[in-house]
Amino acid sequence: MLTDLQLSKLRWRCRRGFLENDLILTRLLERRGANFSATEHDQLLSLIALDDNDLWEIIAGRNDAFPAGTDNMVATLRETRVTH
Repeated sequence: MLTDLQLSKLRWRCRRGFLENDLILTRLLERRGANFSATEHDQLLSLIALDDNDLWEIIAGRNDAFPAGTDNMVATLRETRVTH
C-alpha cells in the first residue's frame, strides 16, 4: 500500500501530455492507486517512463514490446481502458 506522499508523487508523474494516457492513468489511480503494492508501483513507474506515444500503443494493445516485468500492470492498464 502506498503512503499519501508516494501516491501524490505518482499522481504528478502520471500527468501526461497525451489525453488518452492521462485519462487512463487518472482512472487507474482513482480506482486503485492507494492500494498499489510496491511491485505494482514499480511496474507503473517503468511504464510511465516511456514516451507518450509508446505508452499509448502498449495500452491500446497495438504493441506488446513493453519493459520486462510489467506484464501485470500492462494488463491492468488495458483493462482500465476498456472498462469505463
